Amino acid sequence: MKQMILASIGWLGVILCTVGYLLLSMKVITAESRIFQLLNILGGLCLVATAVDSDDMPNAVANLLWMFIGVYALGRRLLTQSLVRKD
Repeated sequence: MKQMILASIGWLGVILCTVGYLLLSMKVITAESRIFQLLNILGGLCLVATAVDSDDMPNAVANLLWMFIGVYALGRRLLTQSLVRKD
């Protein structure tokens, strides 16, 4: 049962990251959009969980970095919006 749940989490991660990239490539969203960054953060988190479970550390680190880049970009965007609203 645990393996089935983790496999589902992994597939969800693949779907989230792929949908984000597809929407970006189709110019439906921009790289700066919140939805793009959230898809990358959540997708990366799902992929990290399955990589750690299968002891695939290079994959886990790559997806962890991908996720933190999304967190950084989203945080920077939210901070910029907050500063603009104050003016």
